[in-house]
This record gives sequence, C-alpha cells and structure tokens, in this order.
Amino acid sequence: MRCPMCRSDETKVIDSRVAEDGMSIRRRRECIECGHRFTTFERAVYQQMVRKRDGRLETFSADKVRSGIEQALADRPVPPGLVEALVAGTENLFSPKNAIVAAAAIGDMVLEGLRAADEVAYLRFVSVYKDFTGADDFEREMAALEDRTR
Repeated sequence: MRCPMCRSDETKVIDSRVAEDGMSIRRRRECIECGHRFTTFERAVYQQMVRKRDGRLETFSADKVRSGIEQALADRPVPPGLVEALVAGTENLFSPKNAIVAAAAIGDMVLEGLRAADEVAYLRFVSVYKDFTGADDFEREMAALEDRTR
C-alpha cells in the first residue's frame, strides 16, 4: 500500500480488525519512510455483469441505465430523486450470490418505475426497450397501459 503523504511503497500494518459487520477489514498502517499513519479498508469486490438477450455478458453500467432513464424523462415533470431511485433499484438486483442479472430484469424494473411515475416517459423508454418499428407498436402498448390503469 502506497503512503498517501510521501507516496512510498514501504508501509507496514500496525493493526487489523473486522469492520462494517464483517464485510471489511480495517487496517492501520505506518509508512516506513516518513512515519505517517493511515487507515485502509479491505472489501470483497464482485464484478456485476448483465446477460444480454443474445446471451453475451456485459459489465453493468449504472451510467448507461441513468442515461436511458434521463432520455425517457427529458422535459417531463417528475419528482426529484426519481432517476437515482430507479438506478439504485437496478443496482440492488446485484449481490455477491447474484453477480449476473438478465438485461430484461433491469429493463422491467425501470419500466415499472417509469409506468408509475410518468406514462409518456414509460412509452419513450418502452419504445426503445422493445424495439418499436411503427405506430402499431405504440397503439398496442398504449392499450396495454390503459388496461393496467383500469
């Protein structure tokens, strides 16, 4: 571990203990060069992957999800914090035991949130998500949306 003060690679661990309810290890370190003491945390990291419709695996990108939601919500009156809440919901689909999530599960979660918040944003998002090719697709989705609200 490099010293944050002098950037030396020569440091030693003085103390280690479990932290964050066993989810990390807290280490007190001391730089051998300058004597500066500092704390580091060691945590398990897992790769969050998305299984695309064609079976490919892709690294999950919260920024990509955020961008899609923001495009759907452009110029729409929505509650503050909605975008972040939807993005956080997609991130919560992942866990150490569930590091691979289907793209459809992410899309469905976003669609549910948009349907509840703004029907226009929902239609914008679903048109891209379901690859609409014409007006018939919009009519079919609008009819399904009306059936759900009754």
